[in-house]
Amino acid sequence: MKIDKIAILGAGSWGTALAWLWGKHERRICLWGNSPDRVERVKRTRENSDYIPGLRLPDSVNVTHELRDCAEASLIVFVTPSTALREIATRLRDVAREGHSVLLSCTKGIEHGTGMRMSQILSEIFPRHELAVLSGPNLAAEVVRGLPTATVIGCRNLERAANLQDFLGSSRFRIYTSDDVTSIELGGALKNVFAIAAGASDGLGLGDNTKAALVTRSLAEMIRLGTAMGGNFKTFYGLSGAGDLIATCFSKHSRNRRVGERLGRGQTLKQITSSMQMVAEGIPTTKSAHECARGLDIETPIIDQVDGLLYKGKVPVQAMHELLERDQKAEQV
Repeated sequence: MKIDKIAILGAGSWGTALAWLWGKHERRICLWGNSPDRVERVKRTRENSDYIPGLRLPDSVNVTHELRDCAEASLIVFVTPSTALREIATRLRDVAREGHSVLLSCTKGIEHGTGMRMSQILSEIFPRHELAVLSGPNLAAEVVRGLPTATVIGCRNLERAANLQDFLGSSRFRIYTSDDVTSIELGGALKNVFAIAAGASDGLGLGDNTKAALVTRSLAEMIRLGTAMGGNFKTFYGLSGAGDLIATCFSKHSRNRRVGERLGRGQTLKQITSSMQMVAEGIPTTKSAHECARGLDIETPIIDQVDGLLYKGKVPVQAMHELLERDQKAEQV
């Protein structure tokens, strides 16, 4: 496969970081944004100041508001919010050539109501296109500083995964490959829910012992629900499971952890979201994950408490007490 042009749909922090990362080697990049005003500002200044101020986009990156400009790319990368993926992908289908491009999903989430992963949505809309996913502990703020980062590309066609690995990887952006698309996507989605719980622990001032225990039990819960949804438990110990869980639960750059921290300090969800420029995927994913767990009859005490914090008016101290008052039992992963 010869990749002569990459289209990146989504001009948020991660989409902008990927455009910079892949564009600085003079690859042809088309970065699509949904806001015409922001797109015009980025085109004029070569900087996406709303998301990554101070980062100049390479000249090889063309910024556009027209999906038609992305339709002929060899590789189309989805970095949209999960709640917008279906709508944007449907709009793209109307202008894209059928079966021409490889689609790479970097969007982390589970669709509410259907329980579908992002690649399943794309497969439904683009049944003739080859699909891959990318996930891992990839904080945009550190990638654009050139700090060493590892990620994993999942594709059922391992030859295609290796092709993408060679083209997109570098010494500071190390890519591993896997054919376990399901687990990679679920790990990347569910970790955002647990990051909200970790942030709430920070906001309550509960300390490192508490947070370490919470993150460890979050991994167990991720594996329990993830395997029930079709994943392989081994993959959840990798970059898109344990790796991403560690980064997003502990990093100062994690927006989901910040949401939880603010909840722990007593702010309401409405207060938090109204002041946020970026999307915290853990908020919609909590509702979807809770729905999937109830449908599969899987025990998910941490997800349940985060759902209570976000959607049922539960206060953080109450959620903490309910977790601590659960029956003591043998440790199981």
